[in-house]
Amino acid sequence: MESVNYMNLPELNAFSYSITILLSIILVKTLISTFHLHEPLAVFRFYCDLLAKKVNKTSGSSTQQSISGLIAILVSLAPLLIIIWLFEAFVTVKWLWQGMLLYVAIGGFGLISRTKKVAIALTANQKYLAKQTIQPLVLRETASLSSMGISKTCIEMQLLQTMQQGFVVCFYFLIAGPFAALTYRLLLEMHYSWNVKRQRFTFFGARCKQIVSVLQWLPVRIFTLILLFGSLGKNFILFWRLIKGHILKLNNNVLLHCLALNLGIRLGGVAMYDGIKLRRTAFNEHAKQPEPSDIIYASRHIQQVLIACLTCLILVAIFFESLN
Repeated sequence: MESVNYMNLPELNAFSYSITILLSIILVKTLISTFHLHEPLAVFRFYCDLLAKKVNKTSGSSTQQSISGLIAILVSLAPLLIIIWLFEAFVTVKWLWQGMLLYVAIGGFGLISRTKKVAIALTANQKYLAKQTIQPLVLRETASLSSMGISKTCIEMQLLQTMQQGFVVCFYFLIAGPFAALTYRLLLEMHYSWNVKRQRFTFFGARCKQIVSVLQWLPVRIFTLILLFGSLGKNFILFWRLIKGHILKLNNNVLLHCLALNLGIRLGGVAMYDGIKLRRTAFNEHAKQPEPSDIIYASRHIQQVLIACLTCLILVAIFFESLN
């Protein structure tokens, strides 16, 4: 593999170089998140919200709204990416620049602590505190949720955000570099702001949803397979037969179904968005409803997948280095 050496750093092959940057940023972001939870792309999401208010005319036809959404993507993404690409030519410390881009692209590391607070609040029967803790992290309405509903929402949120903001970002960083990872994350932020689950974005956000779904398809299947291998020695064959129907679909249902089976709980189903009930696909319908303790179990399953991935990446990097 191609060797990379910047500023007299020890010579590393390209894969080991990327792994080194990735592990360094994960460590830095973990330490910073311990003291202060922040989101570098909060300003960009605020911009997306303002842009949608300006150009999303719900009085227009579905075609007009869809075209407006596509133009909004181009207007938001193209200038920013061009500026970043041009600025990179003036950067001498490449590894620091690449690390900064990855730091911005990768999601915050405060989900585990927040979901733990939700579980503790529900166990203490403090539903209002649990709702207040989780509301800023989700799109759906939480005011009318029961303890079971809050638990289900918390589990789904942690799984999807970890996968979308962490795993997929790292996937594109490793195969295509920090510029690709940041591009995906900016598209994801637009998808969050213009989510088609909200009626006024049904057509305006459709194109962004399609692009993000295509980009997530392969990483989601990889994440799901690793999660599925955690059931080896239990119900691996049964779980595979139950989820394989979702494999080729352009959504995240296969991942939600796999976690529901691993935890032995129900996920999915009805959720409220902007006062409107949306009937989503239900998973593992004959299992029990989620409980606060299942939030902790879900965190453990997700962490096991991430630890397994990092361990494999480190071992592969060591193997390539041994060949030099």
